[in-house]
Amino acid sequence: MRKSSKDFEPLINREAPPVVERMGLTWLIGAAIATTLLWQVPGGDYILYPFTILATWFHEMGHGLMALLLGGQFQRLEIFSNGSGVATYGLRSSWGPIGPALVAAAGPMGPPLAGAVLILASRSFRAASLSLKILGSFLLFSALIWVRSLFGLVAIPLLGLIILGIALKAPRWAQGFAIQFLGVQACISTYHQLDYLFSYSAGSLGLSDTAQMQRYLILPYWFWGGLMAIASLVILVQSLRVAYRS
Repeated sequence: MRKSSKDFEPLINREAPPVVERMGLTWLIGAAIATTLLWQVPGGDYILYPFTILATWFHEMGHGLMALLLGGQFQRLEIFSNGSGVATYGLRSSWGPIGPALVAAAGPMGPPLAGAVLILASRSFRAASLSLKILGSFLLFSALIWVRSLFGLVAIPLLGLIILGIALKAPRWAQGFAIQFLGVQACISTYHQLDYLFSYSAGSLGLSDTAQMQRYLILPYWFWGGLMAIASLVILVQSLRVAYRS
């Protein structure tokens, strides 16, 4: 019996064709490797500049949101044109050394955790579209509530509008691919700041996040840096495995 194209519409609306998924996974892995290499060569940052800014936003939001979860305050977020950022927050002393250590760890682990959520959302077209809308809207919301640097007030809303545009105008398969690509970029951004993870000082900003963890949790900063680098890779691999599981 011959089937019309309408018979396949529910399937098309629910999931991407297997061939597209396999091509997508291969391309995403290649993009992750290429991105990591580009971050290590002169001029590579310019090509990946929007993703650098987005990764910085994830990082600093990780600090601020963890402080809020622990009952503290997220006071302001500054993002600068060189790709750096600062989150200013207040934390209750009742948490002892655990509180500041968790806030310090939430910065480097913010991008890979957010990236895993985005990748997992790609299992469903509906979830992918919704996740893009939430991410774009939250970028705009953060600019309104927390962002206080001039560059950040331009760049963060612009990124939010672009992501919302993809969610509202792009085909559903493109939305799924976009959410995966953003997720992979967020996960591997940890390796963009590999020097930072294994540094004791953050220059004029004082101690690095891993040095802060050493200060409160005793073990050396390079231990925490290595642990977070490994954790980021595991999070990326596992989230891709779940997203592409048949």
